[in-house]
Amino acid sequence: MVPYSAINNDSVFKALADASRRELLDRLRQKNGQTLVELCDGLNMTRQAVAKHLAILSRANLVSWKREGRERFHFINPVPINEIAERWIRKFEHPRLLALSKLKQNLEGKES
Repeated sequence: MVPYSAINNDSVFKALADASRRELLDRLRQKNGQTLVELCDGLNMTRQAVAKHLAILSRANLVSWKREGRERFHFINPVPINEIAERWIRKFEHPRLLALSKLKQNLEGKES
């Protein structure tokens, strides 16, 4: 059986694989809480295509929404991206940071 986090990471990677979805996330990062009409503005996509991309982002838990009256406002959820960064990137940073710290100490004449 595949662990839940692997399934969730798969959906996040698949969602992020598309340039249009990354563009939508960038727009939400710049201004969180936009309607579908606002997100469509300036894009070379139909409203239905944007709605489908938002549905994929929502299933990957990268976007959430809140209804206010007749409007639905979309919000970015950075947690899944942070989880990927923690798992796939941060562990590679640690050895480099240690090496830089030791280099700095050596250059300053301090022994560790």
